[in-house]
Amino acid sequence: MPIYRKINSKFSKLKLIQLPKEKALQEIVEANLQEMLDMYFLETEYPTTFGGRIDTLAVDYFGAPVIIEYKLSKNENVINQALSYLKWLKAQKVDFFEMLVQKKLGKEIAEKLKIDWKNPRVICIAESYSKFDIDTVEVVPLRIELLHYRHYENDIFLLEPLTVTENKASLPANLPTHEPGISEEVSVEALLANIPPNVVAMFQEMRQRIFTLDEAIKEKATRYYVAYRMTKNFAEVTVAKQHIKIHMRPVDYDDPKGLVDKIPEGYNWTLDKRVYLKSMSDMDYVMGLLEQSYKDVL
Repeated sequence: MPIYRKINSKFSKLKLIQLPKEKALQEIVEANLQEMLDMYFLETEYPTTFGGRIDTLAVDYFGAPVIIEYKLSKNENVINQALSYLKWLKAQKVDFFEMLVQKKLGKEIAEKLKIDWKNPRVICIAESYSKFDIDTVEVVPLRIELLHYRHYENDIFLLEPLTVTENKASLPANLPTHEPGISEEVSVEALLANIPPNVVAMFQEMRQRIFTLDEAIKEKATRYYVAYRMTKNFAEVTVAKQHIKIHMRPVDYDDPKGLVDKIPEGYNWTLDKRVYLKSMSDMDYVMGLLEQSYKDVL
């Protein structure tokens, strides 16, 4: 999409600037993975045993292993290449990836991350995609995400999702779950079980309003909370018996009632601002705060 800059009360369209090579794109994303995609960087040009190199190896805040591949040319078959790397990664021993996470991120962060081998992600970043690319994403039952990038004059960089599939990848037989006996499959409905009807009604009203903010918003349920995201999370919602707790982006909120509090830094939360929704009468106000968090990821 075109981006405009205001100069002397008039808007002029920013010019697209072609990056000189694929490596330049890779360096931009790798240096800003946490800000752009809510991920921890692990390795660049990571060698596989069959001779290829993974452009970027990362792990997201949910513990999912992430392979990122880049392309400048529309004709490059980057998706098949990335899927080949994913097959190789899933064939490795669980300890291999966990040791890499601990080595790169430190013991404290590594212990908080539960590596999610059921839902590894493949992310492709390019200026454009062919119909073949899009069709592949639609039919392959894996988490493949296509991101558009645009590089404008004045060092303006845009990164936005084209297609995201939320299908679950199947777990290889040789990879055990980290907590035997606990299902990794989670639904929003399961999280609402045993929650009083009045709190469920509050959550459903808030959920509906969140989706009206943007048709591209994605919802993901974990065992502990429900996340709402664009290219990265802007809300993580925990439903309790008497209230709804919402973690939001680390921004300065317009909050005249003073309902937003900051989570202590020792917890290392990326979404380190928190607000509680305790009654329907607070819904409009809390949604105003949530909208500010949502705008921070645009």
